[in-house]
Amino acid sequence: MKSGRLGINGLGRIGKLSIWQHVGQKVFPELVVNIGRPVGTSLDNVARFIERDSTYGSLHNYLFGYKAGRLIENLDEKTGSMVIHGIRVTILREERNPKDIPWKSHGVDLVVESTGQFMDPTLPPDAPGGSIRGHLAAGAQKVITSAPFKIKDKDAAWPEDCLTTVMGINDAEYDPTVHHIVSNASCTTNCLAYMVKPLLDHFGLDRILTASMVTVHAVTGSQLVLDRAPKKGATDLRRNRGILNNIILTTTGAAKALSLVIPEMKEIGFVAESVRIPVSTGSLIILTVDIQDDAEKDHTDRDLVNQIYKDAAKKNRKGYLVYSEEQNVSADIIGHPLATAIIEGTETQTRTANISFDLKRLPGYTDEVGACLARSVIDVPVTKVVVYGWYDNEMGGYVHMLTDRTVSIASTLEK
Repeated sequence: MKSGRLGINGLGRIGKLSIWQHVGQKVFPELVVNIGRPVGTSLDNVARFIERDSTYGSLHNYLFGYKAGRLIENLDEKTGSMVIHGIRVTILREERNPKDIPWKSHGVDLVVESTGQFMDPTLPPDAPGGSIRGHLAAGAQKVITSAPFKIKDKDAAWPEDCLTTVMGINDAEYDPTVHHIVSNASCTTNCLAYMVKPLLDHFGLDRILTASMVTVHAVTGSQLVLDRAPKKGATDLRRNRGILNNIILTTTGAAKALSLVIPEMKEIGFVAESVRIPVSTGSLIILTVDIQDDAEKDHTDRDLVNQIYKDAAKKNRKGYLVYSEEQNVSADIIGHPLATAIIEGTETQTRTANISFDLKRLPGYTDEVGACLARSVIDVPVTKVVVYGWYDNEMGGYVHMLTDRTVSIASTLEK
């Protein structure tokens, strides 16, 4: 990049942990982080927030172990700057609207949008309340968002300069001459893509009949600690219940986002659901797939499915997919390096049964067609496959992927 400066908008969970990743990797010599509001009483309060985390411990211990010392130094209240592990980090605390953030004056070419607020790429830069396109108007060449796009106007055309990618799945579709706003999808979509792709590659689209998934997901910052009365017009009353002592049913856009990453999934009946549970991070996807088997060959079994994932994990040199038989619990995968999906091989299940189809019920069936057939009811062997995949929905599974996506796009920018 021209300046080597990376911008990060937002200092929530993803923004903060992205700083951890980038000061550890040292690809960018300088970070410019926009908070858009005063924090505490001084810059030191910001520094303390950055270096300490209730889930992952302290930054220096995360990078170098228990003998490490503090990595943040040279705090300058006037310029809002500090040095973290040799990387200069400038904190901006004034503008919240993307179009007003001084990216250009700070020499920022690439911005990671991590607030979760600006997800509609169809809105103009000057849209009331702000727009993700405001980052481009403010001087950035490219924007990467840490969440799926959400287009409010269902009739709006999909912008040609926008793309949703998962590293190692469809990131090669990125064209720097065309795409200026890139979504890194969600943590769930990243994991799900690595669970679905090996099965799709092995069995082919024509043999996968239907699929469904449930994500047992850790709490997120949008949930409440204690019960609160719903806002006017609220329709989902569960969102206002405290997460500390509840299992909460909610929704996920993973199925829709997955079809953007793996277009073949549009041809498969797919259902995605989500359950929130009171843990800080560490989530699980339970994937169920119905596969049409060959009546004259061995049916799909557990060993075959596990071997598919073992082979896929070996081919994935980045380590995004991991196969495990260690009988994990959610705490075991927190902070797991790079892995966006850890297949729990000990829990893979398969069941095969003959499903009877009455051809008379199919569209297009006529008596003329029936006269050509020996029978109207046929038996088809169908195998139900259940696969479990762990993912650290914050640092290990998602922020690592987001960081790699950021570095890869930065390498395409003008020097």
